[in-house]
Amino acid sequence: MSTPTAKGEDRDIVITRSDRKNASSSGVKGLRTKSIHPPIEMHWDLPTTQKGKKKASLSIKSLLSYPLMKFGRSKSLEMVLEGTHDPNDEQIVEAFREMLSREGLLPPKHNDYHTLLRFLRMNDFDMTISKDMFLNYLKWRKEFRVDMIHKEFKFTEYTEVKKCYPHGYHGVDKCGRPVYIERIGMIDINKLWQITTQERLIKHHVSEQEKTLRVRYPACSLAAKRHIASTTSILDVNGVGMSNFSKPARYIFMEIQKIDSSYYPETLNKLFIINAGSGFKMLWKAVKAFLSERTVAKIQVLGSNYLSVLLEAIDPSNLPTFLGGNCTCSEYGGCLMSDQGPWKNSELLEMIQTTEEMDGACEHNNVVSEGSLMSKTVEMQNKDDLSMSLALEETTRARTSLSCRLALQKIDWLEASLGDIKNKIKTLEDALQDTKMALKELAQHIEQ
Repeated sequence: MSTPTAKGEDRDIVITRSDRKNASSSGVKGLRTKSIHPPIEMHWDLPTTQKGKKKASLSIKSLLSYPLMKFGRSKSLEMVLEGTHDPNDEQIVEAFREMLSREGLLPPKHNDYHTLLRFLRMNDFDMTISKDMFLNYLKWRKEFRVDMIHKEFKFTEYTEVKKCYPHGYHGVDKCGRPVYIERIGMIDINKLWQITTQERLIKHHVSEQEKTLRVRYPACSLAAKRHIASTTSILDVNGVGMSNFSKPARYIFMEIQKIDSSYYPETLNKLFIINAGSGFKMLWKAVKAFLSERTVAKIQVLGSNYLSVLLEAIDPSNLPTFLGGNCTCSEYGGCLMSDQGPWKNSELLEMIQTTEEMDGACEHNNVVSEGSLMSKTVEMQNKDDLSMSLALEETTRARTSLSCRLALQKIDWLEASLGDIKNKIKTLEDALQDTKMALKELAQHIEQ
């Protein structure tokens, strides 16, 4: 089934769904060719009552200064962060979840709808291949200590690395996805290895990927009021030649490519390669051989006349001046030093943190409930132990229930406060408009 897309969005990607229901349920390989699926957020838009209304572009300044819209009760917040599910996708995800759970291969922490969907989409909904890939992912996370990176790893050379390896997140595209930019033609590889090591650079990349999943996507979802689950990237290859692909550079490229494709699948929405000259085009033929067909379909190679294509996807206010946009981030020492975007908004971060605390409390409650069932079987042999256990269980439930209620109250308070701020800003805007009209009349009077 083909799905029409808006002008300038994903126009180079062939969208097909084929007979994935039959193939995914059987898990048999070779029944059909690979499909290039729609963007991963295709079915995750928050329902809207206003049709045909032109969507306003979001600048970094407006995202960081505009108070968060009032979501109403926590259910609306959940709809934005979780998104609505495509029924066909949901059916296959549930079958995949049941298969993993039945074999004891699905840890509660990773029993996440969107994570499972990513692995299924990457493998064209083949559950057998997706299972192997998912298990390798869990093994890698354990060996690499991914869950401990934010506690154990500090990239103290961050600023110095950025100077000889310009890269970073900056703003959002017109759909609200985070924009990632690299200027690989400006990498000073010799200086880079004097500042850091290959191992630390790779660990830094993993920590950034984790931050994107844990903070950037949720913050962008709240700001755009729709589920965001992928990134739009720009790779500036101006000045790239064979010298940029030394043996250490090739190792880093291959290792990062392996990590992204194997452990963070389906997080790329679109990659624009810009300023591609004849030298890079020769390299691109070799590089393309290491990329999957699905990834290549999301890449658009452009020469020096790239600006009009970028502006179809990204507002000028979210593009640095060195790419033809309007932003300089001079107060941060440059756009790629700023890491600017909705994920820097303290109000959004507060709501994300509150939601995580609430989820953690509710997850703890589930664990306590499962444990209590097991303990009751043993405690039936001793009435005194049973009474003590029930009292302890009741206390634990009361504490957990209180944590959930406090989290919900905190969200309600935030929503009410943000609503008041929005009303105050509206009042100030009206007063400003009246002042402008008065000044205009005064100017006309002076001219007369």
